[in-house]
Amino acid sequence: MEEKGKGISLRRKRTKRPTISAPRPVPPASEATPRPAAGTPLDAPRERPQLGGQTSDFVKRRYSTRFTNLPQDYRAGAPSVPSIPSNFGGHQPLGHEGQPGQGDEISVDLNALRDPHLEPEQYVAKLLSNASEQEIHDYQLNLRKTKNRASTDLQQNVFQNRTQFIKISKEAEKLKSEMRSLRSLMSDLTNALGQATTTTNNDLPVTRARKQANRSSVANLEGLWNTQLQGLWKNVEGSQKFLPAVPGRHVIRDSRYWVELNVATWKPRRAVNIFLLNDHLLVASRKQKRVDQVLNGASQQTQPSIHTLIAERCWPLQDIEISDLPSGSGAAGTNDAKRENVAHGINIRVGQEYFTYRNDKLDGSEKVNLLLDFRKTVDELRRNLTSETGGINKARNSRNYLASRDPTLSRETGLLNSLSSNTSDDKPDILIEVDGKQQNYRWLENQIDDLDIEISLQRLEESVAMVEKFRKIAKGLKGNSVAQDLITLKIDERAGRLAGLLTRQLVDTHSFLNATQTHVGRLVRLGFQDRAREAYLEARTSVIAKRARQCVFEGDLHQYIFQISFVYFTMIKNTVNIYQACFPPLLMSACVKWAKEHVDAFNETLARQLSGFEPGSRVWVESMNTAKDHAMLMTEVGLDFKDLVGNTVSAPSKQTAEKGSVGLGLQ
Repeated sequence: MEEKGKGISLRRKRTKRPTISAPRPVPPASEATPRPAAGTPLDAPRERPQLGGQTSDFVKRRYSTRFTNLPQDYRAGAPSVPSIPSNFGGHQPLGHEGQPGQGDEISVDLNALRDPHLEPEQYVAKLLSNASEQEIHDYQLNLRKTKNRASTDLQQNVFQNRTQFIKISKEAEKLKSEMRSLRSLMSDLTNALGQATTTTNNDLPVTRARKQANRSSVANLEGLWNTQLQGLWKNVEGSQKFLPAVPGRHVIRDSRYWVELNVATWKPRRAVNIFLLNDHLLVASRKQKRVDQVLNGASQQTQPSIHTLIAERCWPLQDIEISDLPSGSGAAGTNDAKRENVAHGINIRVGQEYFTYRNDKLDGSEKVNLLLDFRKTVDELRRNLTSETGGINKARNSRNYLASRDPTLSRETGLLNSLSSNTSDDKPDILIEVDGKQQNYRWLENQIDDLDIEISLQRLEESVAMVEKFRKIAKGLKGNSVAQDLITLKIDERAGRLAGLLTRQLVDTHSFLNATQTHVGRLVRLGFQDRAREAYLEARTSVIAKRARQCVFEGDLHQYIFQISFVYFTMIKNTVNIYQACFPPLLMSACVKWAKEHVDAFNETLARQLSGFEPGSRVWVESMNTAKDHAMLMTEVGLDFKDLVGNTVSAPSKQTAEKGSVGLGLQ
């Protein structure tokens, strides 16, 4: 009973000792189960004995246990199980789509890299878990190529976006100006339609103002303007500081009954008057006078005024914008009282500041009239400025104006006479063709100004290139001799200044081959080849004289001759070497002549030093041999002046001997 209650278990503890049975006969070899040979793969599990009952079920469960330890004779190089095709395999799990097999190339999955939730470490660990070293290296190279390609695409996109942004910005600016003009025109139209609906009583002041503005007498009009301006100075304190006396300045409208409002709350701050002039807008605040001032005005039998005006703000008309505030401009959530505060208001914008004013007249005619007069005045002021600017540009574009700017033309009377006879200030400008485009003289003058700037900044290469360009343009103007002479005169004057600058630098760097080649080449391009040759040879002459003076005679004549000859012939050799590299062979004769002159100068020095020695003496022979040895240095540059060295040195004459005897005190 106890055994039935406990159940059957394979692990239960046996109480009885097992009995050893008698030996059983061994079955024959044919019936015995063959054992697998050593080294053969374990293809299938061995056959289990067939047991029945509940015990066999437990045994089967025990045999179904998974074993992870492979046997020692298992072949690791066996081919892997082939993968299921994509059309039959269904959806693969995330992270295993790029996992390679043995011998397959690992490709870069761009879709996986674009995943915002991608975890790089886990992705690489899953992807390259079974990859070889070569496959990892190839995958790294593919990633770098993809990165470089993405960087190149990003740069191209940035450049394209920048170009499109600039283009769109220009179009937006143009559209903004057009919309501003359209807005102004629409406002004028709206105000004109509103003005047409006003009563005839409101039109009487406008008609009277038009009659006053249309005076035929200019003198009376100027006097009236001066009177109005003086009256403004008298009635408004501090207005003369903002509006000094300027010819043509006058008052167009004196608009009253205005109240300045707080921009944020639209609450009244103070009462003001707005004065519209032809070029400015003045805002003056109204303040009450003291009692004694009012009584003084009453004692003078005049109508006393209880208010005084003080100038607060004044702006030029071209710096401000005035916009209308309709009755429905109140903010959301405000009551009807606040809306009525701006029912007849205007907004003045000055840069980044805003000022709001409200008119107390119920009909709104004062606001409409002020807006109309302001827009008309601004349009008239803009037209005047445009006409003045056009006249200045027209005068600048004329060739007489451009010619008068150059002081070198004052000495060219013939060219000035040609300009005055062939052109006039009101004649259209003559165009010249530059690189297939038509340009005027104003463009040429701007280019010459740029050339002056380049010369001032010592940008030598750019300056020389611009001079060559202008000379090419002048040669192309064959049908316009006056313009050709004018351009040539201006360019030659700049080329002379540039050549002077290059010559100074050539003199400073004449000992360096590369610098000398550069400066000489630029001077040759400017057409100052002779000037470059003379400046270079003169600089070398001064250096030879300076080095020769540094040789000091200290009692040893042979040593002194050695120093002098070495200085002369070494400097001559270096000069000829640099000259050959900088100038063409056709100009070599000038350098040979220069070298011959310095050899003669050395001979004079040598003859003067050896005049006190007999020919054939030891000092005389040593000095002559040293000089001729140093003269052989010039053979390296193709000059042989050995025979010319010492040809002027001869024995002392009788007069020299007698003078020498007298000097020694002998008979």
